Amino acid sequence: MDTDLHIQLDRSAKLSLTEQIRLSISRAIESGVIAPGTRLPSWQSLAAHLGVARGTVQTAYERLSDAQLIESFGAGGTRVAVRPHVAAVQPEKTPPGSFMKAYLEMTTKPGIFQLGIPALEKGLPQQLFARARSSNLLKAGSFSTLVYPDPRGEFELRREIAGYLSISRNLQCFPEQVFITSGFASGLGLVLRVLGLEGEKAWMEEPGFRFTRKGLELARLRVVPVPVDAEGLNVDYAIEHCPDAALAVVTPGQQAPLGATMPLRRRLQLLDWAATSGAWIIEDDYLSELQLEGRPAPALASLDEGQRVIHIGSFSKTISPGLRLGFVVAPPELTTPLSEVAATLAPAPSPVVQLATARFMRDGHYIRRVHRLKRLYSAQSNTLCEQLRMRDAQWMKAGLAVLLKLPDGVPDTQIVREAISCGMAPSPFSSWFGTPSWTLQGLLLGIATSPEQYVATACSQLFEIIDQYR
Repeated sequence: MDTDLHIQLDRSAKLSLTEQIRLSISRAIESGVIAPGTRLPSWQSLAAHLGVARGTVQTAYERLSDAQLIESFGAGGTRVAVRPHVAAVQPEKTPPGSFMKAYLEMTTKPGIFQLGIPALEKGLPQQLFARARSSNLLKAGSFSTLVYPDPRGEFELRREIAGYLSISRNLQCFPEQVFITSGFASGLGLVLRVLGLEGEKAWMEEPGFRFTRKGLELARLRVVPVPVDAEGLNVDYAIEHCPDAALAVVTPGQQAPLGATMPLRRRLQLLDWAATSGAWIIEDDYLSELQLEGRPAPALASLDEGQRVIHIGSFSKTISPGLRLGFVVAPPELTTPLSEVAATLAPAPSPVVQLATARFMRDGHYIRRVHRLKRLYSAQSNTLCEQLRMRDAQWMKAGLAVLLKLPDGVPDTQIVREAISCGMAPSPFSSWFGTPSWTLQGLLLGIATSPEQYVATACSQLFEIIDQYR
């Protein structure tokens, strides 16, 4: 009887006899040793054969029945349930050139020249966050595990963000207008779901952030590329070629990736278009006040009398992308629908992280950190630019990056692949374009991840790779 089941009991094991019997029969069924429909011995007979109490086997059978592996037919006995065999299917590997392949390459471990993350030696301030986190958890009434947290985000953090924006970005808003998200992508998804613009046209900067373009496409919007010049998105071009767009996504503070700041005249033109046509504007304030030259321009939303601008920011560049923490500042008329979507589909991230960040800001650590980063990045920018001058390279500053122009015919994507193997992670300029006929070659060298002591060596290695293609 047990030759088919192969039940071997170890009475000295920590695992109960009931569980040993259940596992043995379960494995025999799932491996095909016992075919569907096979009649099993009664629990009384199996108990006598194994020398255990009948209740031990009975409980094992009940657990197998709960798992729908066996069925009891009364006088017909207990049989193996007839179930379809579902084999595990190995997921396809990410194909080369796919969006996810590019995403994983961009978000891999930090490398010299990598975009999108803070300075390598200025990562997440662990000690400060540990103190903030523990003090919040120990503080009576600040956090409860017995209730669902506010899906819009913890009020303490929303209040700190509103206060910070009023000082640093000249954006006056109430905490009730602030929604906490898991970074920019989460904020974009939340906003697009609320706006419900499926099938409508959306202006998108060209070149522009590839992930934003993909997000718009997944939201079923028709992306209209708009060229960028020295003043950011070319509003005249956009109005002339696509006046009926329902949305514009812009980076007016420092255009991504070229770094241009949109001047007041063009900002007012963009706002007038939105107010007149009833369109929405998403302001991606990805660098916040991390501007190295001059004072950072106010947020576009600070000029928005028509309440058509949705401001999205994050802490990825100022603290760490590992936090997965961002925020949306919405016009008053969108607060209710945003609250409903946040409550049912996209709630805010962990309250523990939020409260720690709120304390970090309230104690003044955040502002001091931003000021230190600006001083550090300014020094690193000067060092990197000096290295490029020494090599007679063609380059231009682009916000928190330097755009290195490449000789004709030199493929930027291939150079990046080789650079990665040497511990460098520049961004291929061509990947920021959605229109093949407009695509240009080049390398975007991140300033934040270019420590002064390593820049000379990294530049030497990078130019050795480039020289192979001349």
